[in-house]
Amino acid sequence: MFNFLKTAPHKPKLTNAAEIDSTYKYWRIRIFYSMYIGYAMFYLTRKNFDFIMPSLISDLHLTKSDLGLISTIFYIMYGVSKFVSGILSDKSNPRYFMAIGLIATGVCNIFFGFGASLWFLATVWMVNAFFQGWGWPPCARYLTHWYSQRERGRWWGVWNTSHNLGGGLIPIIAGALAIHYGWRTAMFVPGVIAIGLGLILLNRLRDVPETEGLPTIEEYKNDYPHGECVPTHPKTPTKEILVKYVLCNKYLWILAFSFVLVYIVRTAINDWASLFLTEHGNSLMRSNSAVSFFEIGGFAGSLVAGWASDKIFAGRRGPVNVLFSIGIVAAIFWFWISASWGFIANASALFAIGFLVFGPQLLIGVAAAELSHREAAGTATGFVALFAYIGAALSGYPMGYITQHMGWNWFFVVLGVCSVLTILLLATMWNAKLPCFSKENQK
Repeated sequence: MFNFLKTAPHKPKLTNAAEIDSTYKYWRIRIFYSMYIGYAMFYLTRKNFDFIMPSLISDLHLTKSDLGLISTIFYIMYGVSKFVSGILSDKSNPRYFMAIGLIATGVCNIFFGFGASLWFLATVWMVNAFFQGWGWPPCARYLTHWYSQRERGRWWGVWNTSHNLGGGLIPIIAGALAIHYGWRTAMFVPGVIAIGLGLILLNRLRDVPETEGLPTIEEYKNDYPHGECVPTHPKTPTKEILVKYVLCNKYLWILAFSFVLVYIVRTAINDWASLFLTEHGNSLMRSNSAVSFFEIGGFAGSLVAGWASDKIFAGRRGPVNVLFSIGIVAAIFWFWISASWGFIANASALFAIGFLVFGPQLLIGVAAAELSHREAAGTATGFVALFAYIGAALSGYPMGYITQHMGWNWFFVVLGVCSVLTILLLATMWNAKLPCFSKENQK
């Protein structure tokens, strides 16, 4: 009954150059805008929780530690799901994988809106986290198979702004719905939209180029890393992908530990900034509006980071990661001291953090896909994403506990330390090279 999830069969290869070109252009655009909107919707159905936190405290009498516990459970399950889903998605049809995951998250949002007890809410949100993990790996597979290495940084950078589209809309949508219609409505509305959009994705998405009778992207673009590399077509066994190209890949371990630190910073700012500002004299709507600038900054940062890694550093992701990480330290300090300076100061600081954080958030994922086997894009990115959401989990209950018992100053000290450690780790990847997985290497 699950055969439809298997990767689609390859069609006979097209031979007419003009037909290949027009078909490639059509599907690249159609798949890109579909997965872009689809992933933004995944974001919409998980980040709405962050912006109803004050309402949950007042209506259900939950504490900061309770909210942190729900976040931590979510992020642990989300990270595990990303890794497991990454392994499965490399052998699956991303069209169905992504669409079914989005529909399921919509259902979970609706169930969450009916909840009242801590453990019911935590359980439903954990199930939501499992299906949320079905969003990223198909996108990594699409970006690796439909866009070549010389252009991938830009395409991935544009796709990465889907995080910011969903994240930027949520503070306004969820905040407005929670204020005028209650926090439950802020869960119901995104849930219904997600179900509808999931059904649309079933129609719009497809599998890899070969399933449409097209040559591989390397052949179409004549873009073979290092020139001498020959892309491999035989299906590599799952165990070999996992062990040889992921678990024994030193680059992926460095990227994974870096992702822990980046996601502590990114998620802590995203999840706790609204509460930080409201406790420093700002209204909920003004605080949520300021937090939306974090996503606007991330939108710009993704585009700049992807472009710079392609055009300035010729496809090397390491230098951009380091330079952006250095800026994060200053931006965090700025936000720390600007809480009572007014909306413009708050929004500007959050814009700067978003711009700088989303550079490494984007390029660590790109580097993971490129520094592993081309057939392991989902597994490699899922592996580092597992560690990313260990970091995200640490931004939940632990940061909530620190804030509740030690105050906001220690919250920012922890973020500063994480940012410095990120610089030190990513500096070792400055000159990381793409491996050559030639036919000889596969024997």
